[in-house]
Amino acid sequence: MGIECFFIIFTIWSSRHQLLSGIFLNFAFCLAGYHLLQPLLNYELISKTKNEEKLLKNQREVLNEINSLKNKINELEISLEQAEFRVPKTFPNIKFLNYKDRKRILVTGGAGFVGSHLVDYLMKEGHEVIVVDNFFTGRKRNVEHWIGHGNFELIHHDIVNPLTIEVDEIYHLASPASPPHYMLNPVKTIKTNTVGTINMLGLARRVNAKILIASTSEVYGDPEIHPQSETYWGHVNPIGPRACYDEGKRVAETLSYAYAKQEKVQVRVARIFNTYGPRMHMNDGRVVSNFILQALQNESITIYGHGKQTRSFQYVSDLVDGLVALMNSSYSQPVNLGNPIEHNIDEFAQIIKSIVNGVDSSIKYLPAVEDDPQRRRPDISRAKKYLNWEPKVSLDTGLRKAVEYFRREILRSSMPIIPQKLLKRGDKDLW
Repeated sequence: MGIECFFIIFTIWSSRHQLLSGIFLNFAFCLAGYHLLQPLLNYELISKTKNEEKLLKNQREVLNEINSLKNKINELEISLEQAEFRVPKTFPNIKFLNYKDRKRILVTGGAGFVGSHLVDYLMKEGHEVIVVDNFFTGRKRNVEHWIGHGNFELIHHDIVNPLTIEVDEIYHLASPASPPHYMLNPVKTIKTNTVGTINMLGLARRVNAKILIASTSEVYGDPEIHPQSETYWGHVNPIGPRACYDEGKRVAETLSYAYAKQEKVQVRVARIFNTYGPRMHMNDGRVVSNFILQALQNESITIYGHGKQTRSFQYVSDLVDGLVALMNSSYSQPVNLGNPIEHNIDEFAQIIKSIVNGVDSSIKYLPAVEDDPQRRRPDISRAKKYLNWEPKVSLDTGLRKAVEYFRREILRSSMPIIPQKLLKRGDKDLW
């Protein structure tokens, strides 16, 4: 009624005031238009509000579903933990040792390639084993089968920092050992082999523990005599790319005998030559791992230099036997642990090709690596005389195990999950 009354009044008034009628007429039409459009505008606002409310409702429903799923996942995780607690974890069989014979043994670098195999040996012998590793090149998977065992302890620690612990023996293996790894951070490599060794020797002195220092054939550098005996002082470039490792290990030996002379610490020094086997790092960068990976993937086998340089290769179980024999002996001078059978690199490449069935890899020669030793073979007379030790595993047998391990590692890296239950029982020693 309001708008109709307005038009009646406006018609009477405009007949008397013709000059203002045009202005008021325009105003009247605007007012009428607004009056007519208002319901439409209100409808759009209401629709927009309803859509927002619907969207918010959908979002709340999605969030509720997500929270519900999270709760279910948490419940499943709790149930799984409870189930794992109820079903005891199975461990490899170990010997039983009474408290008089059982030792507390520290293995630095125990999650690495050699260290993890040494841990297996010591655990199976019935000792209590403490592994210390910063996981630079080591992997927890190498020792995961012992986690939870009453005789096993794993400590994430860098031995450049002091460690307070009570032990009877120390196997000091912590250090990157392959050129790509130790040259990645040369300062860290030197600190590990100097400051880290001082920390371990200091620990051995405080708790009166026997300590074995894992040295290397690299202390001989590019040797001028052949084969290399422990009396040879070496031919090392002190400022070359490999010096961080070569000289680091030489200083570690010097420190060991300084502590033995001054502090009466019982030290053992093992000069380890080329070692191979399962659990080698995929990016180890040395001859065995490089050749096997390249052959398995049908890539060109790369040889740095002319291929006539020689190496001698020992299987990891032979090395572990030698380390334990040296630790248990009364001999305190450096001892070479390696295989005295020598192979040139060309010959070794052909051996790998023959073991990896169906391989069609060609051989590619690249420029020689700086300071790469031309001949490397240990004189193991001391090991035979004082430890009654020499390698037992043939190159063919050991390489076949290593090839099978690398084949499985390649499959593991190309597949999201390989359930352990799918592995054959006879392959357990490969993991």
